[in-house]
Amino acid sequence: MAEFAANVDLAEHDFPTETILNEDGTLSGSAPDLPQEKLLDMYRWMVISRTFDQRAVRLQRQGRIGTYAPFSGQEAAQIGSFAALQKTDWVCPSYRELAGLMYHGFPPYRALLGAMGHPAAGFTPEELNVLPVQIVIADQLLHAVGIAWAHKLQGKSSVAATYFGDGSTSEGDFHEALNFASVFQVPAVFFCQNNQWAISVPVERQMSSRTIAQKALAYGMPGIRVDGNDLFAVYNAMQRAVEHARSGKGPTLIEAVTYRLGAHTTADDPTRYRSEEVQKQWEQRDPIGRLRRYLEREGLWDDALEQDAWQKAQAIVEDAVKQAESLAHPDPATVFDSVYAARPVHLEEQRAEFARRMQRELGGN
Repeated sequence: MAEFAANVDLAEHDFPTETILNEDGTLSGSAPDLPQEKLLDMYRWMVISRTFDQRAVRLQRQGRIGTYAPFSGQEAAQIGSFAALQKTDWVCPSYRELAGLMYHGFPPYRALLGAMGHPAAGFTPEELNVLPVQIVIADQLLHAVGIAWAHKLQGKSSVAATYFGDGSTSEGDFHEALNFASVFQVPAVFFCQNNQWAISVPVERQMSSRTIAQKALAYGMPGIRVDGNDLFAVYNAMQRAVEHARSGKGPTLIEAVTYRLGAHTTADDPTRYRSEEVQKQWEQRDPIGRLRRYLEREGLWDDALEQDAWQKAQAIVEDAVKQAESLAHPDPATVFDSVYAARPVHLEEQRAEFARRMQRELGGN
């Protein structure tokens, strides 16, 4: 009997991390062919997103919103990938894609509603093909496969892109979605933001494989590993994957290696499980500073434009906060509505009991 090979050599299936924009703002490859205005707009939205994220954390600390999931450090992964999508494509996001969603056209004030617990958070503007933010880990991958399969059956050229974290790759839904997508060759892009941590569990405890991208091999689809803090590399990778799907060649798995600079959510304390040394290393790789250095080298940016961008970002975010907080508070009794087409007897009874309790509390009895 042949001896079992405990240490499998996968060198022939290596997935190097693709990088174009170095940390100092220089190029190690060819920059994507982006119009200057689009590139500057992408940078400005990275600034707006960082400002939004910092403001949202402060709002939670002030008790003005509920639990919130920060995304600072992941702006390039999100905006760089969303920039390769068309408005006719569909997006199935998790709870940490607010930067990409706002760049895509999702109003910033609506991005606050989920953490506020407002029922309107589940509604998406009609002009956007975006599913509501998914809290359940990895469920949105299956939704994307269903949408992509429908597009294929209908003969549409639309692509379904879904976003998830490294922790999602431990869920059965991840494997089921990739397997189904590959078998039926649906036009889907699976975009994993590997930010190194699933709450307090490091990626090396999620898997023993060297990369997430190599998981594509098991499902017969292309896998790409990219520097998630490099806007150019992310855009190029996503553009290739989208065109691959749109041309009828099937799905792609992208692993964007990045880092969340903040906590998993505002209910988390990352100092309990992350070292300060590693944190500082990743702060030096910040995607915003990296892109700014490139723009300055190219003569496209200066201190005046930088100051103007942050000031306008502050104004946009403050306006979003005002709009979100100006919405009327919903009737708490609506929690019993929109669950069934017609409320069953037990919900009618619960709704009536809730109304009686509210009346007693308001009446002081």
